[in-house]
Amino acid sequence: MEGQKITQAIATLFKGIDDRDWPLGLSVLAKDVFLDYSSMNNTEPSVYNHEQVIHAWESFLTGFDRTEHQLSEFKVQLHDKEADVFYVGKADHFIGDEVWTTIGTYNTKLEKQNGKWLIVYHQINHDRQSGNTSLAKLAHQNILARRNK
Repeated sequence: MEGQKITQAIATLFKGIDDRDWPLGLSVLAKDVFLDYSSMNNTEPSVYNHEQVIHAWESFLTGFDRTEHQLSEFKVQLHDKEADVFYVGKADHFIGDEVWTTIGTYNTKLEKQNGKWLIVYHQINHDRQSGNTSLAKLAHQNILARRNK
């Protein structure tokens, strides 16, 4: 039962991202989140306020027409009010008919706070990408173009 609640919290995060429902994504993040995307974009892992995390994703992902995340192979290790979750993730990023796909694994840690499982640590272990790998740059250009209108 707890394992299902834990994986549902993670699924909710990615549903919020894909639906551009930022409050939904925010609802499953703890106030402070250790975020590590260094294997994908060479940024330093760091602790961010949950609103900073959502703002960073929003400011990047809205440059795409849409995204679709697929999660599988969840392995949950429960330690009382803490959980470590390892899973596989595939993310498709679309602009027009073009797609950029990233594949990797995630390590996500959650804590039960006030009866609710919240993400406190989120790490991607980037494995590979395919498709139009220039779409990230085009997404950034789309965002800049919208700001300049």
